[in-house]
Amino acid sequence: MGLAVRLSYGTLDELVERFAVNISRGGVFIRTRDPKPVGTLLVLELRLSGGEAAIRGEGVVRWIQAEDPTAHPRRAPGMGVQFTKLDDASRALVERMVELKERRGVAPGVVAPAPIADRPDGTPAPTRAPSAAIPAPPRAAATPTPAPAFPSPAQADLAAPHRAEQLLAGPARLDLGLPASPRPVARPSRAIIGIDLGTSNSCAAIVKDGRPYVIPSREGHNTVPSIVGLNARHRIVVGHLAKAQLLTNPKATVSGAKRLIGRAYDTPLVQEIRAKYPYAIVPGEDGAAAVRLGPETVSLEQISALVLGEVRDVAQNHLREEVNRAVITVPAYYNERQRAAVREAAALAGLRVERILNEPTAAALAYAYGRHLNQRVLVYDLGGGTFDASVLELSDNVYEVVSTGGDTFLGGVDFDGQIVDRLLAIWEERTGVPFPDDRVALSRLVDAAERAKCALSERAEFPVSLPYLALRDGAPIALEAVLTREEIVALVEPLVDRTLDVCREVLLAKGLGTKDIDEVLLVGGQSRMPLVHQKVAAFFGRPPSHAVHPDEAVALGAALLAHSLGSAEGVVLIDVLPMSIGIGLPGGRVKTIIERNTPLPARKQYGLTTTRDGQTEFELAVFQGESGAASECEYLGTLRLGGLPPGPRGMVKIAVGFELGAECLLTVTARELNTGREVQAVMSAREGAEAARRKLEQGGGADAARAQTGNFPAPGPGDVAADAGAGGAAVSNGGRALGGLFRKLFGRRPEAR
Repeated sequence: MGLAVRLSYGTLDELVERFAVNISRGGVFIRTRDPKPVGTLLVLELRLSGGEAAIRGEGVVRWIQAEDPTAHPRRAPGMGVQFTKLDDASRALVERMVELKERRGVAPGVVAPAPIADRPDGTPAPTRAPSAAIPAPPRAAATPTPAPAFPSPAQADLAAPHRAEQLLAGPARLDLGLPASPRPVARPSRAIIGIDLGTSNSCAAIVKDGRPYVIPSREGHNTVPSIVGLNARHRIVVGHLAKAQLLTNPKATVSGAKRLIGRAYDTPLVQEIRAKYPYAIVPGEDGAAAVRLGPETVSLEQISALVLGEVRDVAQNHLREEVNRAVITVPAYYNERQRAAVREAAALAGLRVERILNEPTAAALAYAYGRHLNQRVLVYDLGGGTFDASVLELSDNVYEVVSTGGDTFLGGVDFDGQIVDRLLAIWEERTGVPFPDDRVALSRLVDAAERAKCALSERAEFPVSLPYLALRDGAPIALEAVLTREEIVALVEPLVDRTLDVCREVLLAKGLGTKDIDEVLLVGGQSRMPLVHQKVAAFFGRPPSHAVHPDEAVALGAALLAHSLGSAEGVVLIDVLPMSIGIGLPGGRVKTIIERNTPLPARKQYGLTTTRDGQTEFELAVFQGESGAASECEYLGTLRLGGLPPGPRGMVKIAVGFELGAECLLTVTARELNTGREVQAVMSAREGAEAARRKLEQGGGADAARAQTGNFPAPGPGDVAADAGAGGAAVSNGGRALGGLFRKLFGRRPEAR
């Protein structure tokens, strides 16, 4: 009989630390309310909470223990399993546990109780004494005979019980361990953590005793790799376990999901990068980009949820309490769909998002919180996959973003790509044949490129040695090359120049120059590169600040905001819309509704009239971007208005409200003005970006064209009138984050030094 036991421990180190007391060289006690009969032969597998196998072997049930809650210490129900066979790795792990028990003073071969978790009030729980041992397995007897029962050990508390399950015959459906749909948090946790959801790595931070710090894992890592994989046993692995198989199983290992989440599959950007990833990128529900893991299609929201869940587990293990509330950071240049996708991923991971925070704003919080500064700063955030530049005006606890820009396809992986291209060129020069279509070989090349990039930040040259990279005529071919710092600088300098072009554009958008900036903060792992420091210093005429940790600043800023949410002295964040939002017009054009850098929250009302007799519905394609051409903007979805009263052409008038909250999440409402009743407004991206653009080019945007010249009544309460033809932005007068909040509070804006 096959038996798999799902333990509550997430890592091998945690298993050794906490489960060692339940195991001996001879066997293990398994808590279960459905024990097998004495003498039952088992093919046994002890699994970690993530599903990966920790101990594999064979055993026999030697005794059964009934539950006795009145005993002291109380007895848990279960069965004692004697090992008859273990593989080498499992035996080594058992030996490691036994040695740990011996160091703690527990007699060898004794199964002692695990420590009981502390009570909810924080007082320590009582300890328990060790009891009898499970003897070592006999060397002979392939089919052991049942032995008389012997005294059973006192066991750990059932607060976190193991789960025993029958092994299924044949491959099972892929279990992500996530709910089918997001569920609301029933009991909000006391703790609120800050999470930096990164392209390469993610981490959590919290404030304790007034000091923010990044939460380390039990293994001592400050970050969790943002990687999800499907291992050889058809189990999902996340973080370091997934990174460990990145080179050997690249087709079933997903990295860089942050670049793809919330994007339509048929967008040119997604199609362009498909070939750069070793795993399969496929269309998912509603036309969104998704990935293929094994036989199934997995959404990018689910991939990110698994990463967020791992980060949450790290926080819970460290804090020793439940955590289900978080402030999560995203690139400032994320569009509305991407922000909504991150919120959905967090909900799938069991987290209630208290705030979606832009990464540059979080870094500014980490820099200025509690320092009572009066400065204008530019945050230069160059991470693993994205680049953002934001100008903020700081005044005590007011953080006002005045201009922002970025590139969600410019980061450390693009620097690696330039080096990979160079190594591929060297390969072809020396071998005379194209590089093989081998995903494992390509993953080794990418890994070597990243190591060379990091090493050449400190060294003048770096040898690349990749033996057995491919075969030719049955003989192995290696790649041996020496890369120099000058060579790498020449390769990546155009990418650094692109970041400075974004900085220049962000400054010009508000009529600022480099001398108007008091400090430049470098954030993100790729900003460590010496070339970046040199270029930024030359561009701004001064060296950048080293006041923040490039890898931790974003998470620390998120934690500070989370801490301030429950504080009487909270911070005031005034953010802006990173990219304009507009609607499609006939001929493939885009009409801007809310302009870029509009302070948030913002609201704009747009008027429509029917264009034909008896018309009962409208369709409006919504785009985000700065171009006047739909083909060059990001498609957000198609707004469908239904339930209109039939009437003569032009007589039915509809006011469509576009409302952006402080997190830049779009809400669309519609009101039929003749009667004042709400009409159905549904935003959907199901038809896909290219279908929406083709419809516009064929004249499908006539409804929007008619609306530009409509004569509509004044906006309702809470709205500020704005001229649609002039492209002005209307904002809600009930929000605190208005564009002139600083001037209203202080009568001036922060002055540049």
